[in-house]
Amino acid sequence: MTEQAKRRATIARLNDQLRSTGEDGWTYLSRGVSRLPTVIQEDVIRAIRLFCDFTPDNDPRGEHDGAALTVGEHRIAWKIDYYTRGQACNGKVDPADQSATLRVMTIMFVETI
Repeated sequence: MTEQAKRRATIARLNDQLRSTGEDGWTYLSRGVSRLPTVIQEDVIRAIRLFCDFTPDNDPRGEHDGAALTVGEHRIAWKIDYYTRGQACNGKVDPADQSATLRVMTIMFVETI
């Protein structure tokens, strides 16, 4: 495995940890998601935590840092961004360094289908 492949695997593992447990990062719901009924919000979060359908089309870098999915009649997207711990602005960040990187997952409403 190349160094780049190892790095991407580490980033994917850390992103999966946040996505599947909600730990070691922050999760935000967009206004559209937060306006959905609580039971649907719970379904959305559960679906994202269980999501494992990563493909080269929806995850071209192999870092598991975002995707879109359908939950009931709602199309939802989620994205993980990286910030240097202790800084309010997005600077140069190493997403493979768990101790220095804060992961922030944003869950967004796309449309009702």
